[in-house]
Amino acid sequence: MFSSFKRPRRVVITGMGCVTPIGIGRESFWRALQRGESGVRRIEGFDISESPVKIAAQVQNFDWQAQLNPKDRKHVPRTVPLALAAAREALEDAKLSPNDRSLEERRGIGVVLGTGGGGLAFTEQQYEYWYVGPVHKASVYTIPSSTHGGLSSELSMAFGLRGISHIISTGCTSSADAIAYAAQHIALGRQDIMMTCGVDSPIAPGSLAAFNLMTVLTDEWNDEPARASRPFSLNRSGIVLGEGAWIYVLEEIEHAKRRGAKIYAEITGYGATCDAYHRVRLEEGGDEPARAMTLAMKDAGIEPKDIDYINLHGTSTLLNDRIETSALKLAMNCNAGRIPMSATKSQIGHPQGASGAAGLGATLCAMHTSIIPPTINLDEPDPDCDLDYVPNESREAEVNVALCNCIGFGSKNSALIVKRV
Repeated sequence: MFSSFKRPRRVVITGMGCVTPIGIGRESFWRALQRGESGVRRIEGFDISESPVKIAAQVQNFDWQAQLNPKDRKHVPRTVPLALAAAREALEDAKLSPNDRSLEERRGIGVVLGTGGGGLAFTEQQYEYWYVGPVHKASVYTIPSSTHGGLSSELSMAFGLRGISHIISTGCTSSADAIAYAAQHIALGRQDIMMTCGVDSPIAPGSLAAFNLMTVLTDEWNDEPARASRPFSLNRSGIVLGEGAWIYVLEEIEHAKRRGAKIYAEITGYGATCDAYHRVRLEEGGDEPARAMTLAMKDAGIEPKDIDYINLHGTSTLLNDRIETSALKLAMNCNAGRIPMSATKSQIGHPQGASGAAGLGATLCAMHTSIIPPTINLDEPDPDCDLDYVPNESREAEVNVALCNCIGFGSKNSALIVKRV
């Protein structure tokens, strides 16, 4: 946590880029959030005739080839072009051009990405080539491109960034943890600028089958995809897989001000815990998710009364939504019913390790448009989930301080606090 150190430098967000199931680019993403649009559709790209689950939130109308040299596309996972496109937008938004910077300046720019599956779908395809054929289609870069670590290197190489190049892979909390880790490097003076994000693309035949084995996906809404992801609703029945990339540029606040950069928010707090309970499930009661949120608030020097909005993990599973609600009541005490909250996954599905970064993008939308995105498909609330989830329609509200909550496989919990500057 930040509070483990005497933090000498304040860290702010100065650029944002994204490629999502409901829009490509920050403005498109924000507009779709505010309108309550769903990105869940019938799965395209592979045969789903034998799969009980036939829907996911996939990126639409994206030029995959435009992000890479054509000869490189077969050698990298789907996550690479997603991340490259989002990174280009984030750098442009931050008015940063690495190519115009000296070698020493580029050594001061690092990359920290969060991902859950990384190149898993790519590896799956390579195994098919090896064992089914044709073998000649297999990539000579299968090993480096399948490992998670290669993903951050792709961004470092694309923009000539010579600072740290790291991957954080902690399951669904990956990008929340990556953002905090990147911010720490700036706060401690180890790097001048950081590119950080969440990127994941778990929608592939083998991954889909494996998620089906865990019985965490909903198979009840194949004929009505847009209604499938329904966090906190009484008739919710499971996760909808999603994909996408959300990338941010972070820098020290005075550095940003000197160059006249637009500042979206300051990252002021982070907390992380583990239930140490189960590979998939959380422990009933919500004590550890609550403690992660409490640690983040302590780190930021705030109390529950100071929070204007919470972006929820909200997976749409029976257990997690109920436990997250309990955790919110523990962490926010008497303020829990007052704070508006919403679940971005109701619109974009569950992008696994990119969840925290996606939630941060929705939070910045609320901060800078004064419109809180809704939790769609909340037609009949679960009596056990009785907080203000901003059901179905966006809401006008001023948001100056917000909390982004994440819960992950392995019973991990992470929370970020951001503040408008």
